[in-house]
Amino acid sequence: MKTKNILVLCTGNSCRSQIAEGWLKNYSGGNANIYSAGIETHGVNPKAVMIMKEAGIDISGHTSNHINEYKEIEFDYIITVCDHAKENCPYFPSHAIRLHQNFSDPAKAKGSEEEILNEFRRVREEIRMYSEKFVKENIKIQ
Repeated sequence: MKTKNILVLCTGNSCRSQIAEGWLKNYSGGNANIYSAGIETHGVNPKAVMIMKEAGIDISGHTSNHINEYKEIEFDYIITVCDHAKENCPYFPSHAIRLHQNFSDPAKAKGSEEEILNEFRRVREEIRMYSEKFVKENIKIQ
């Protein structure tokens, strides 16, 4: 059975898609190839790294990648995690099943440092639940 290739796509590949990549890798347990990319690259957000570390997942080695870096890969699923990426994604030829789930951008949160971190944690949990459900429904775990 072919290992599934999954692309998580966001605007800047700095927060939401990075968090989703971390959760999807965690839940799929190596039974899928998980990639994340943006239609722009903004670098990995240090707060995303921090709140994922709190949850026991290390994304500190992730890089911010542009969608064009993956045009040679035949994806089985492309998941957009923000409306902007869904609406502005350049044509990406693929037979992949396209899924969309808009998550709030925690990088746009306002308030004290603690309020901002709590927004990152809230979004992390939304993405965690989505990722766990996605893997249960779409990835065969050996």
